[in-house]
Amino acid sequence: MTTVVFETHSTSEHNEAGIATGWLGGALSATGRAQAVELGERRRHDGIEAVYASDLWRSIETAAIAFEDSGIPLHVDWRLRECDYGELTGMPRAVLDEQRVRRVDEPWPGGESWRDAVARVSSFLDEVRGRRVLLIGHVATHWALEHRVHGRTLHELAAEEFDWKPGWEFALTSGST
Repeated sequence: MTTVVFETHSTSEHNEAGIATGWLGGALSATGRAQAVELGERRRHDGIEAVYASDLWRSIETAAIAFEDSGIPLHVDWRLRECDYGELTGMPRAVLDEQRVRRVDEPWPGGESWRDAVARVSSFLDEVRGRRVLLIGHVATHWALEHRVHGRTLHELAAEEFDWKPGWEFALTSGST
C-alpha cells in the first residue's frame, strides 16, 4: 500500500488576483512563500520518502521552498498539472466557477475536460510507488485522488467549492493502482 499525502501548491499571485491560472506557470505570492515554508515544517519529518510536483512553476516553487536541503527526493511530472483551460487559460476565477460543472465532460475550448485531466493524473497514480509519498498539485490532482480512492463522482466534486486544508491522505492499495 502507498500512502499519498496531497498538498496543493501554495498561494500564487494569480490566486490572489482571482485568475484561473490553468497551465500558466504562476509565481507564488509572499503569502504563498510563507505557506511553502509552513508546508516544509509540517511534512519534512512526516516519513515522506519522495515528493512529486506538477511541472507548473507554482508547484515546483512550493516544493523547492518546502523541501530545500531536506534530502527528500523531488520529482516533477507534467501529469500532475491542473486542467488545461485552453483558450480560457488565465480567465477570471468567476468564469471558472460558473462553468466548472459543465466542463466535467465538455472540454474547455482548445483545452481538456475535467474528466480528461483526472484521467491524466490517474495515469500518474498507476505508477506511483512507495510507503509514503507527497504530491504537490492542483484541483485536478485532488479530484483524481478523491475519485479513485473514495469513489466520488466528478460531477459531485465539481459542484462543491474547493475547501483548502493543510493536506489530505489517501491510501492507494494494489486494487486502486
